[in-house]
Amino acid sequence: MGESEKAKEMKYVLVTGGVVSGLGKGITASSIGVVLKACGLRVTCIKIDPYLNTDAGTMSPFEHGEVFVLDDGGEVDLDLGNYERFLDVKLTKDNNITTGKIYQHVINKERRGDYLGKTVQVVPHITDAIQEWIERVAGIPVDGKDGQPDVCMIELGGTIGDIESRPFIEALSQFSYRVGENNFCLVHVSLIPVLSVVGEQKTKPTQHSIHRLRALGLTPNILACRSTMPLEDNVKEKLSKFCHVPTDSIISLFDVSDIWQIPILLREQKVHEAILKRLKPSSISSEPRLDEWIKRAQICDNLHESVRIAMVGKYTGLSDSYLSVLKDLLHASIACQRKLVVEWVPAPDLEEKTKTEQPDLHEKAWNLLKGADGVLVPGGFGERGVEGKILAAKYARENNVPFLGICLGMQTAVIEFARSVLHLEDANSTEFDENTSNPCVIFMPEGSITHMGGTMRLGSRRTIFQDLDCLTAKLYGGVAYVDERHRHRYEVNPDMITELEKAGLAFVGKDETGKRMEILELPSHPYFVGVQFHPEYKSRPGKPSAPYLGLIAASSGQLGTIVQNISQENQSLVKKSAINSMSVSKPSTYYNPYVGGNGSSLLKDGSMISNGNGIHIKEKAAGLV
Repeated sequence: MGESEKAKEMKYVLVTGGVVSGLGKGITASSIGVVLKACGLRVTCIKIDPYLNTDAGTMSPFEHGEVFVLDDGGEVDLDLGNYERFLDVKLTKDNNITTGKIYQHVINKERRGDYLGKTVQVVPHITDAIQEWIERVAGIPVDGKDGQPDVCMIELGGTIGDIESRPFIEALSQFSYRVGENNFCLVHVSLIPVLSVVGEQKTKPTQHSIHRLRALGLTPNILACRSTMPLEDNVKEKLSKFCHVPTDSIISLFDVSDIWQIPILLREQKVHEAILKRLKPSSISSEPRLDEWIKRAQICDNLHESVRIAMVGKYTGLSDSYLSVLKDLLHASIACQRKLVVEWVPAPDLEEKTKTEQPDLHEKAWNLLKGADGVLVPGGFGERGVEGKILAAKYARENNVPFLGICLGMQTAVIEFARSVLHLEDANSTEFDENTSNPCVIFMPEGSITHMGGTMRLGSRRTIFQDLDCLTAKLYGGVAYVDERHRHRYEVNPDMITELEKAGLAFVGKDETGKRMEILELPSHPYFVGVQFHPEYKSRPGKPSAPYLGLIAASSGQLGTIVQNISQENQSLVKKSAINSMSVSKPSTYYNPYVGGNGSSLLKDGSMISNGNGIHIKEKAAGLV
């Protein structure tokens, strides 16, 4: 079978954006994928970022939001996190295409002599490389099943007309022609603004965006219009007339209470019918049912009792900097039947220096911290705000406030403990003080000092529990080990472990060598946990990660009940799993604790879960996925 024939077997849905950036192309693409998956199709995703960086690893969160980490160590755009959460798939670094990756690939081929002396140009060599990359990655399964997916969602980052995306537009124009119109569908997301003076929905920006898209060689089949309110009928008719898109293919993406409403909104407007009418796939098994999404959205909208979490970080001015953290907190709060309230506490504002220079900000930050039910110190890099994070850990430890430290957050907890309990006043990380006489946190031997990109400890790594009776192991379901994603250059100093543990700190999880600390607990505290990994990267709607669930449960007074329910449920389910192991179908690959505020399960009846080490359990109670 030739390559072009193979390409025609795959269906492609391209999502582009016009007028302005930040319209939600990623959420739109993810939600379309959810609806198509509900139709029985297997869906994969590709995100195209037209920047020269090879990946997102060295980019500031202020520039591009959080860096999402994949199992294979890929540091990618945050939209891939949306794809994984919405579609419950496992993507690879190749699912994120950047201009830097493509140019590097082509230049490497030229240096090897693969082009046999030809002049290497944007057209055809760059555009061909883009098409070949898309075709290759689209055929790789991401849902744990054999065989290639049915549909590949492709999101083109940026806005139509940007000079950076020109090679990708040309490549996609050629690609759409090559694979054929029945294998390619273009969804264009555009803005319909409303002028406050007249209150009229204006279509002219979208008309211009469509005209520009056509001039570049691409014609939209579906128009997804972002607006504050539903599109009026006359606006749809006007858009249809001037943009040459049928009215039943014009989708109104108006503002909703939460993003879980978006797949429901798309299904109600029958976006799947418009896509399937064009693509004509052969394996449609059913009309899309989104019962789980509807239940989840209803629960989210009807939560009243709140839980307040103080998020102590240095990127608090941009919520996208901690997107996966926020999603995991949300998943956990819904599992505990609580309305999540995040109090953003800028870490530098907690420091004594701010008290002198800006006392109002200092007082406000401390009031937010003291008013919270729980404290979360997320990961990060650099010295700014570290002392504030250490003070937050000290406050939580001394006042029995539930605390969770992620990556750097765990390291700051160790530094604080060494300073306050071991009385090592200059204890620090060599990241912040190379000359400290008490280095609690040190640079990892395998790291690179000269190169920043791709040189950290990245991707899925195994953590082995040293004590199966510890709190974190119980939250994970009593497993022997877990596989979680990492992104760090520094680690807790192994030479200080004995001294720290004698003082009461327990390192209950270590790597496979037994020398790298992965999980810490303070047994004398209601909930004081630090993890070197990032559990938020594997969180899913209805399936929060264990450490985050523990934080929310402890902060809402439910920890004891939830731990007891997990233990009792797993004891019975493991026995049933052993009896029925020969007939159990293949489960999804993420373990979660799955209990609500009343102890009831939030997993769908008959659904499968995985505890991270290959022991699979069948959940019996009904509810949400």
